[in-house]
Amino acid sequence: MAFFDPRTLGARSSGLRRERIEASPRYNDGRFENTVPVRSPLKADRTLGQRLGLVSEFFRGGASRAPHVHIPVENPLASWSRAAETGLRATWLGHSTVLLEMDGVRVLTDPVFGERVSPVSWAGPRRFHPTPASIADLPELDAVLVSHDHFDHLDYPTIKELARRKVPFYTSLGVGAHLESWGVLGSDIVELDWWEEALLPGGRLSFTATPARHFSGRGAGANHTAWSSWVLRSARHRVFFSGDTGLTPEFEAIRDRCGPFNLVMLEVGAFHPAWSAIHLGPDNALVAHRMLGGGALLPVHWGTFDLGLHPWDEPIESLTRGALAAGVHLLTPRLGRAIEPARIESIDPWWRGPSLPQPHVW
Repeated sequence: MAFFDPRTLGARSSGLRRERIEASPRYNDGRFENTVPVRSPLKADRTLGQRLGLVSEFFRGGASRAPHVHIPVENPLASWSRAAETGLRATWLGHSTVLLEMDGVRVLTDPVFGERVSPVSWAGPRRFHPTPASIADLPELDAVLVSHDHFDHLDYPTIKELARRKVPFYTSLGVGAHLESWGVLGSDIVELDWWEEALLPGGRLSFTATPARHFSGRGAGANHTAWSSWVLRSARHRVFFSGDTGLTPEFEAIRDRCGPFNLVMLEVGAFHPAWSAIHLGPDNALVAHRMLGGGALLPVHWGTFDLGLHPWDEPIESLTRGALAAGVHLLTPRLGRAIEPARIESIDPWWRGPSLPQPHVW
């Protein structure tokens, strides 16, 4: 096995893709920008000692950052063999990977099936649980959605395997070069800038790239590719998928232009005050949910990899407390359990496990 495969870093855009990037109003001096600038979390209002301490804390880890209970994982294949009775069904497969079924259309979001989220296979954050289903187990897909190019959202071995399915990919500007270099046909790649919309062949589903507050990058340099949140619309349902984002007033514009939503999928993990501008965390996820106009809330981006500085279950515990207090329709499915949001009425606190009779309090 090679020590390092440079193909994991992807490729840079050229030709027509490059022209589209340079035409984006958010592209300036060779990089994409947020609407409201974001300072580096290692520089903003911190001394050198504080910055070094933050880096040390991230790499040092801690016992609480890994699960202390067995994570239950269910096999979704039987559920996938039946049509969703309400027309809208979601199966959380870990981190930000969700199989969405919208009025007969299947979309896989930010697919990561690899063992680690890293440019190498022998180091980096390793998953806490097995995937509920393999890529080979997945039903026929109509589309794959990739929000941005970070390793925990765009996984090289996963994309190489999905490329064999000849399925359309919808993604942010610049990410298509990565995909094509890994075997996805150029004709199967649709790149969108914010507020651009594309229809799935046959017209049964639309994808709209919407604003997010984050950054991008896989190798040297950052922000050469774009990042987006996404709105998916089928005949009877509307879904919002945050990708990675901090809190932004643009959520209200998304609500006004694309809502209301039947399902809102928001990232809640890998948060810290130092990078609150680029990750929501549980408290800001509830604010974002309110700004987006509500809808059933499915938390993602937690419970699979150690990417933050908090106990592994703090995101869901904090979110659950806040959601119950605010009367939010919160969905907490077990990994691999296919759920129809309209049929879920109560919270399943599976993450507490039999060894945790009481929830944590932070």
